[in-house]
Amino acid sequence: MNAMDYSNFLVMKEELSLVAVMVILLLYDVFGSKKSLRYFQPVACILFAVHTLLHVVPSTAAEAFGGMYQYTPMIGVLKTILNIGTLIVLMQASEWLRGEPTIHKRGEFAFLLLSTLLGMYFMVSSGNFLFFYIGLETASIPLATLVAFDKFKRKSAEAGAKYILNAVFASGLSLYGLSLIYGTTGTLYFEDIPAAITGAPLQILAFVFFVVGLFFKMSLVPFHQWTPDVYEGAPTSVTSYLSVISKGAAAFTLMTILIKVFAPIAAQWQGILYGVIIVTITLANLFAIRQKNLKRFLAYSSISQAGYIALGIIGGSAMGMSSLVYYILVYMVSNLAAFGVIAAIENKTGKVTMEDYNGLYSTNPRLTLVMTLAMFSLAGIPPFAGFFSKFFIFAAAAEQGYYILVLIALINTIISLYYYLLVVKAMFINRSDTPIAAFRCDGAMRLSLSLCSAGIVLLGLLSVIYNQLSLLGYGM
Repeated sequence: MNAMDYSNFLVMKEELSLVAVMVILLLYDVFGSKKSLRYFQPVACILFAVHTLLHVVPSTAAEAFGGMYQYTPMIGVLKTILNIGTLIVLMQASEWLRGEPTIHKRGEFAFLLLSTLLGMYFMVSSGNFLFFYIGLETASIPLATLVAFDKFKRKSAEAGAKYILNAVFASGLSLYGLSLIYGTTGTLYFEDIPAAITGAPLQILAFVFFVVGLFFKMSLVPFHQWTPDVYEGAPTSVTSYLSVISKGAAAFTLMTILIKVFAPIAAQWQGILYGVIIVTITLANLFAIRQKNLKRFLAYSSISQAGYIALGIIGGSAMGMSSLVYYILVYMVSNLAAFGVIAAIENKTGKVTMEDYNGLYSTNPRLTLVMTLAMFSLAGIPPFAGFFSKFFIFAAAAEQGYYILVLIALINTIISLYYYLLVVKAMFINRSDTPIAAFRCDGAMRLSLSLCSAGIVLLGLLSVIYNQLSLLGYGM
């Protein structure tokens, strides 16, 4: 029996670096004194910031373990985007984790959060369905624990139960799909499968079962039912992580697998995705209008955004991939800005309804400004980054001839404009006798909101970012 070639691990630089951060934080949490643990959250943020900076510049393409692990510069860029998002979530969670019910669980929170990120690293770098499935489960199981983190709150415990039940159902169907893929092709390697795909009904069925797991992660209709309840019940920092990081990793993985593995049956999966996009965007927009709780409101908003993300996937082109990654980046800073404001206000007051935000501008003008930027960007109003991200996504779909689909998406954008502006109207125009009192966020929250606001403004103006991404994209 041949000895394992440990040099394979050297290709997995991001993964090794992340595991090192996790081990250091675990040892610090277990062996640190009560006095030193007061600095746990800043230390966690600094260590993870170092990890992020070490891998900002993508390496050259490589593979390990016989092709099970794949690395391309575009994958490197996506991992950096996921890292930045996770760092912002860690910063926004600082004040919440200092509260009485959670202060003794700071270590668990950081470890679980980074464990899910490790799973997502595996997902986006997979070159084999077995490796992909390990990544999917590694990302899903700790997330269920995070959703139920406030276990003594009924809604959080309920959200955790709903998430794990839905996740188990989705991953079970995915696993069944993978078994059918292996049964009809005789391999699980992405490179080898296309040659064995004939378009037989059993293979189409295998594909349908397989994508359920990723559709669940992305909250695409009809696998979205868990999203509003989980977003409302989970701690706000966990909700923001779910809405951005998990969704971004799943979307990129889905596109990669569709391009690499299922290109021979492109006509079939494009037809399926066509219907899913229309239903997802339309339903989510109609339900979002009716929401009063801001976390449920952003849940339906994120379902709608998932539909737009899928627009970049459907063509399977290099431009689609570049637009997809750019959209994930812009969506990340916009959504995290919105959730950051919600978290800051919830930590201080416990208020999360749209009515509570009436007259917010009169007492907290800076938070109002950040929330307004976030809403304008999510709505796709120029000159903010969200406008350009939607433009590139629409252009990528139009390039492949999906003109009717783009038109439907544009009409839905107008509907979404209405409900995003409802939040702005509440803060600036609606009067309240008892507006939320003026307060000051902690330093970590202020820094995270500043980063998000700068991202919303600058990402749209710095065309070099999209230009660089377009050089790295690949498609069918």
